[in-house]
Amino acid sequence: MRGPVVALALVGALLCAAALLFLRFAHWAGAHPLAAVLLGPFAIPVLYIVFRAMPRARELRRAARAGMAQADRELAETAQNNDTPTPFAAARSQEPAGSTPAVAQEGLTAVLPQPTPDFSALDPEGFEAAVAALCERDGCREVEVVGGAGDLGADVVAIAPDGRRVVVQCKLYGPTNKVGSQELQRFGGTCWTIHGAQLAAVVTTSQFTEPAQEYAAACGIRCVDGARLAAWAEGSGPAPWGPSMVDEPASDQVGTALDESTV
Repeated sequence: MRGPVVALALVGALLCAAALLFLRFAHWAGAHPLAAVLLGPFAIPVLYIVFRAMPRARELRRAARAGMAQADRELAETAQNNDTPTPFAAARSQEPAGSTPAVAQEGLTAVLPQPTPDFSALDPEGFEAAVAALCERDGCREVEVVGGAGDLGADVVAIAPDGRRVVVQCKLYGPTNKVGSQELQRFGGTCWTIHGAQLAAVVTTSQFTEPAQEYAAACGIRCVDGARLAAWAEGSGPAPWGPSMVDEPASDQVGTALDESTV
């Protein structure tokens, strides 16, 4: 938690300093227009050097996506080559015949005590807490709810069972209010570079627009819509960090448990 806080403090300090410098320069330029024009050719090389020295967000995102893809491949290979039954599989083998399996995705999700949460009845803070509870239930460590004013897009942070740092943004929307590409772009601009995500996900009670899904696919952000959220909570679908989330298309319909949402 200390790293993101320090990063946010530095970003805030830099933004405040830049704003103050701009205001002072504008005031000075208004009083000395000729001198401001003469200083223009010298300011351009300085700005060029500053921008060249700044971290390249595109390269950082590319490196993050490469790391995520490698981790997913390793998880898939381990699941295929490992003949030792997992604890979930062993527990399922002891269930009475004809009973409903306790876990639908081995090693990824577990069933909450019935009934599963009614996400549409929660407020935004309660929804963030519910998503954090799902992460903790399914094996994440160091789970924290960090949403609030100035969170720069991160609502829940955690360490996934495979060791990756997970950053989640929560969107409590009604079924007719879809998550758009601009919201994904804002999250994509901070999740990797500011919050240090190794796996980023946006979880909503609604759906995603097609441009939002295209942007998420290009940046490596995983989209969990209302139907996937319901399946995750029930234990019939994977958690956002599960490898089966990679190739599955986003659902076109929100789960029936969310149909009455008016948030």
